[in-house]
Amino acid sequence: MSIDPYTLFSHFQGDEEALPFVAVADDELPVRDDQYGEVLPVMPLKNTVLFPGVIIPITVGRDKSIKAVSRAQDSDKFLLVLTQKDPNTEDPGSRDLYQTGTVARIVKLLKMPDGSHTVILQGRKRCTVSEWVNEEPYLQAKISRREHVSSANAIEYSALIKVIQEKARRIVELMPQIPNEAQVLLKNIQSDRFLLHFISSNLGISIEKKQGLLEMDELHRKAETLLDYLNQELQLLEVKDQIESRVRMDLEKQQRDYYLNQQLKTIQEELGQDPVEQDIEDLIARAEKKSWSKPIAEHFEKELNKLRRMNPQVAEYSVQMNYLDMMVDLPWNEFTTDRYDLKLCRQILDKDHNGLDKVKERILEHLAVLKLKGDMKSPILCLVGPPGVGKTSLGKSIARALNRNFIRMSLGGLHDESEIRGHRKTYIGAMPGRIIQSIRKARSANPVFILDEIDKIGKDFRGDPSSALLEVLDPEQNASFHDNYLDLEFDLSKVLFIATANSLSTIQPALLDRMEIIELQGYSTEEKMEIARDHLIPQVLEEHGIKPRQFRLGNEVLEQIIEQYTRESGVRNLRRQLAGVVRKAATSIATNPRKSYTVKSGELKSSLGIPRYSSEKQQEDLPAGVAIGLAWTRTGGDILFIETSISQGKGKMVLTGNLGDVMKESASTALSFIKAHASMLKISENYFEERDFHLHVPEGAIPKDGPSAGVTMLSALTSAILGKKIRPFLAMTGEITLRGKVLPVGGIKEKILAAKRAGVKCILLCEENRMHVEEVNPLHLAGLEFHYVSDMMDVLEFALDTKFEGRPQKK
Repeated sequence: MSIDPYTLFSHFQGDEEALPFVAVADDELPVRDDQYGEVLPVMPLKNTVLFPGVIIPITVGRDKSIKAVSRAQDSDKFLLVLTQKDPNTEDPGSRDLYQTGTVARIVKLLKMPDGSHTVILQGRKRCTVSEWVNEEPYLQAKISRREHVSSANAIEYSALIKVIQEKARRIVELMPQIPNEAQVLLKNIQSDRFLLHFISSNLGISIEKKQGLLEMDELHRKAETLLDYLNQELQLLEVKDQIESRVRMDLEKQQRDYYLNQQLKTIQEELGQDPVEQDIEDLIARAEKKSWSKPIAEHFEKELNKLRRMNPQVAEYSVQMNYLDMMVDLPWNEFTTDRYDLKLCRQILDKDHNGLDKVKERILEHLAVLKLKGDMKSPILCLVGPPGVGKTSLGKSIARALNRNFIRMSLGGLHDESEIRGHRKTYIGAMPGRIIQSIRKARSANPVFILDEIDKIGKDFRGDPSSALLEVLDPEQNASFHDNYLDLEFDLSKVLFIATANSLSTIQPALLDRMEIIELQGYSTEEKMEIARDHLIPQVLEEHGIKPRQFRLGNEVLEQIIEQYTRESGVRNLRRQLAGVVRKAATSIATNPRKSYTVKSGELKSSLGIPRYSSEKQQEDLPAGVAIGLAWTRTGGDILFIETSISQGKGKMVLTGNLGDVMKESASTALSFIKAHASMLKISENYFEERDFHLHVPEGAIPKDGPSAGVTMLSALTSAILGKKIRPFLAMTGEITLRGKVLPVGGIKEKILAAKRAGVKCILLCEENRMHVEEVNPLHLAGLEFHYVSDMMDVLEFALDTKFEGRPQKK
C-alpha cells in the first residue's frame, strides 16, 4: 500500500494535485438521507478513483470542472465523479471516461487567489452513466445506481475480511514512514464495505485495477481480488525488507571489521610489530639475492615505492603485493648445471625408454654442442606419434638425463590467448600467463618444458593461443618474451621446449615451421614385450603391493595378452590389461600370502574376459570382391576391409562406409581404369551399362579418408567383376592414377605393424616405398613378404594371381 505520512494513507490526485487532508466516513450509511436528482454534473478525475465513503481533496483547474463544481455547490452539492481512461487527455469528453463512478458530495469548496478551486469531496454511492445529457458548458449525465450483492457464504466472507484487515496491518508495519495511528485506524473500521473501499483507494495498484474493483458488484469476488493484490504488495515489501536487512548487516560488518583492524594495528604498533612493514622487508631481502639486470632492479624498486605509498586497507595493495611477490619468485638468470656425461645420459634414456633412437640422438647432439661451445639456444622439438608411445614420459626422462628441472603444461582444449600471455594488471583477478607461472614453479630458467597436446589447441572470440605460442617457440624471439601481467621481458631461450602431438594436420603452419619435427612410431609385439618386462610389470606390481617374487608371467602368456587383448601402437591399453591380471593375482596372494601366483594361458579369460582380437581372422576364405587395405590413423596403423557387390542395373556406383571425398575419388578412379582396360581384362563392352556397383568399407561409424586405399579398391572391384578371389593373407596400400601408375604413401611403419598384428603375411606396396621399408627395424619385418609395384596392372596380376594378355611391354 502506498501510504503518505501526512495523510496516514495517501495523497490523491484529481485534475492537477491533491491536498493533504483526511477524513473518514462510513460507507453508504448516510446515503438514505441524500437528496439528488437523476441528472448530475460530471467532474473527471485523473490518476485516482473515488470510492464510496472516502474523502479526498481535489485541486480543480479546468474550466469545465470549475463550472461543474460551481453548479453542484449552488444546487444540492452533489456531482458525479468519473475517472479518465487516459490521464494525459486535457479536455476529456464522454468517451474518454469510465462509465462507472461515484456520486460525491461537496464537503467544502475553497477559492484560491490564483483562480483555482480546491474542493473536498466525500464519496457516497456507486452509479453508472445511463445517458449523457450534454458536454457544454460542462459534462452532465443521467445516472443509475449500482447495488452490491452480498456473499452467499457469510462465514467465508467474514474470514476474508479478517485476513484483508490483517494483511493491511502487516503492510503498514513494513513501511516505517507510516505512523502507527494507521493501524488503529484500520482496526476501528467496522463496516466491511468501507474497509474494502478504503483499502482499495489507498493500495498502490494501477488505475485500471482500482476501476475494476469499483465496478465489481459481488462483495465476495471483490474481497478475493483485493486480497490477491494485497498479497502481491506484501511479497514485494517483504523482499524489499530482506534486501535492506542484508545491506544493513553488510554495512555493520564492514564497520566492525574496520574498527577491529584499526584496534589490531594500534596494538601491533604498541608491541613494535608491523606486519605490513615485515612483508616489505621480506620482499627486499629476497630481492637482494636476485641476480637480475639493472632495468629489472630499477623496475622492482619503482613498484616497491608505489607499494609503500599505498594504504594497506585498499584492494590495490594486495594486487601490488602479489605482483612484487611474483617478481622475486621468478628465476631471473638462475640456471641448473647440465650433466655433460654423454654416456651416462644415454644410459638414463635407454633405461627409461626402449627404442625412440631419433629423439635420444637429437638430445645427445644438443648436449655435445653445449659441452663444446658452453652456450647454445635450446632446440624446439615436436614429438609426433600415436597415443601411448611415451612422448610425455620421455620429457621427464630427458630432464633427468640432463639434470634439469621438469615442467609440463597441457594445451588440450586451450581457447584463451591470455592463458599464454597473461592478463594486464589493470583487470580484476589478473594473473600471469601459464608460461611464466610454469617457469616460476620450475625455479630455474632452463627447465625441460613439455607443451603437451599442442595439436589440440582451440580458437574462439577470446583469441588464438597458437598465435601467442609463435613468440614462445621462436628461438630468435623467446629471449625477450613479454608477458602482459609481468610487463617485463623474460629470457626463455635456455628453456628446452618439447611439444607433443598425435597429428600435424591441425597445427598452424607458422607454428609448425618453428619446431623440429621428430616422428615416433608404434611398437612391435617384441618391443611391447620388452617394455612390459622392463617397465610396465614392475610398475603395476608396485602399485598393487605385490613383490616380484610373488608373481610370474611367462613370455607366451604375455604375447597372448598383447595380441588377443590389445591392438594399439603404444602400450597404454597393455598396462590396463596387465593391471587386470595383477588384481586377480592380488586376490589369490591376499588369501595365501606365502604362495606365489603364476599366470596361465587358460586363466586369462577369467581375469580379462574373452579375447577381443584374433590374428587368425585374415586366414578365413575371403570371397571374391573383398580386399584388405592398410590405413594410418592418429592412434597408429590399422587394417581396412573393402567389400564390393555387383547387381543388375544401369552402371551406377554407390559408396558407403562414411568415406571422405579423397577416398570417393579413388573409387571413381579405380572404376574408370577398369572400364578403360576392359578388353585387356576380358570384360564385355556392355557389362558396365547393365550393372550397378556397390563398394562398402565396414565400421561405418568411423570417418575414413585418404588416397592410400586406391590399390585396394581397384583390386576389390576387379575381383568382383572377374569373380576371382584375391590372394590369401595379402594386404596392400598405395595411391592410383588414371594413367595406371601406383604412387607412394606415408605411415609405412605403422601400417607394417598393423598388418603383422592382424596376421597378414604379404604386403603389396609402391616401388618408391621400398626405401621406407628399409628404414624399419628388421625385427618388425620378420615373417612378412613384400611385393613392390609401379603399375596398376602389376597390382591386379599379383593380387589375382593372373596374367593378362595384351599388356604393353615395359621398357
